[in-house]
Amino acid sequence: MERQWKGNTKGTPWMHRMLIASFKVMNLRFIYAGLAVAVVPCCMLFGHKGYLAQYRYFRQRLGYNRVKAFVAVGKNHYRFGQVIIDRFYMYSGGSFDFTLEHYERYRELEHKEGSFLILSSHTGNYEIAGYTLSARLKRLNALVYSGEAITIMQNRKKELEKNNIAMIPVSDDMSHLFMMSNALDNGEILSIPADRILGSPRYLKCDFMGAKAKFPLGPFALAVQRDLPVLAVQVMKDNVKRYRIIIAEIAPSSDAVKPKDKMQSLAQAYARNLEATLKRYPHQWFNYYDFWK
Repeated sequence: MERQWKGNTKGTPWMHRMLIASFKVMNLRFIYAGLAVAVVPCCMLFGHKGYLAQYRYFRQRLGYNRVKAFVAVGKNHYRFGQVIIDRFYMYSGGSFDFTLEHYERYRELEHKEGSFLILSSHTGNYEIAGYTLSARLKRLNALVYSGEAITIMQNRKKELEKNNIAMIPVSDDMSHLFMMSNALDNGEILSIPADRILGSPRYLKCDFMGAKAKFPLGPFALAVQRDLPVLAVQVMKDNVKRYRIIIAEIAPSSDAVKPKDKMQSLAQAYARNLEATLKRYPHQWFNYYDFWK
């Protein structure tokens, strides 16, 4: 299934460096204000496909009326801009506070022998947790989109390496699959986004937000084939300086016996968990295409 929105960070390397430098002289709230006044209206006006996708999300999936949906799209664009700015703020040496939900389960799996899988999503600001929280006992390997500007990739690498986290960029030659396999063979942690299809057209259909949606088969097939423990993790923005890390262990239902049924059941468990998070944070859904198409 073709995805029309690539999700890469806008701007040139020069603009990225200027934004990082600006935090030395400007307050984070001041930059947020500029985002609200200058950037969000332009995105809503000229980013037509993204605007319509979000508008339909609020209208059809959350049942908002026209006015409420329009306002919600503005809030969504503003929140998305904030989480992008927050990443650059951390590149400049800034920091945030975190509230942890069920973090003890992550620590339990980290102390046990063997690998486990973390399934993330394009909600909130998952990347920012890697700049703060350390993978102490097992190396964490994160599958990432490789089409970002060099400044983004360099800053990501620098921040993540401080916390024993390595990036595995998605590549056209599929070499990332071997890197993922090696990480699991070495008893390490593997983190994969499980809400967006990358490369392979294979998918599973799940009930999600009141309709059927397609989720990539790969993460769930990997978990079932290797019999891995699975954590669903979202990192959601609560306020200017605080994020909430929501961790939940998910597993196939006990009546799923065949591998195919286990994959479907695990994908549905992931979809339910993601839906529960979006009910709490409806404006932090950052897939800017028709997800339910």
